[in-house]
Amino acid sequence: MAHPSAKKLFVIAAPSGAGKTSLVKALLARRPGLAVSVSHTTRPQRPSEVAGRDYHFVTVPEFLAERDAGGFLEYAEVYGNYYGTHRAEVERSLAEGRTVILEIDWQGAEQVRRSWPGCTSIFILPPSRATLEARLRNRRTDSDEVIARRLAVAEQEMSHFHEFDCVIVNDDFEQAVEQLLGVLDGRTADLGPDRAQLAPLLAGLLAGNAAMR
Repeated sequence: MAHPSAKKLFVIAAPSGAGKTSLVKALLARRPGLAVSVSHTTRPQRPSEVAGRDYHFVTVPEFLAERDAGGFLEYAEVYGNYYGTHRAEVERSLAEGRTVILEIDWQGAEQVRRSWPGCTSIFILPPSRATLEARLRNRRTDSDEVIARRLAVAEQEMSHFHEFDCVIVNDDFEQAVEQLLGVLDGRTADLGPDRAQLAPLLAGLLAGNAAMR
């Protein structure tokens, strides 16, 4: 049975470098009434980030204590750091009648689908492996070793595209934003994970992944 507020809950996941954060910021600019849940994380705060706006930065013991108390709607360990969505924050926004966006990874999306049947899940793909690598390098925050690891993890993450309700390719940014707005309005018919147009792209993105379907 679907959760009564499921239609107001949207889950957006993507591999690192696919442009998920920029797309979500564009959604907020177009629709200021949206509520984007701010995740808790144990990873170090970057110079450009603001605590409480980008993430709630906590220690590992603090995170694990909250997890063990059932405080997270979903959580995952990514690149050696914990990330989680606080349950009370999401429930409060939904109770206010707001549309809520969860900007999380595929593991978290899987947990949310179990907790909130009927929510809409969206996966963002890059237009190519080369573009994904270029975006990661342009951040100038990671070493070559870290970038190589992120690319390997991204391939594994992208192999889960078929588990999502909608798949959007972030090639033309404005088009991707319009497609996301369409999903929020219930227009999902042309964005399914099984559409034929995705096959050539996925063949390249998942060239080395035996999990490709």
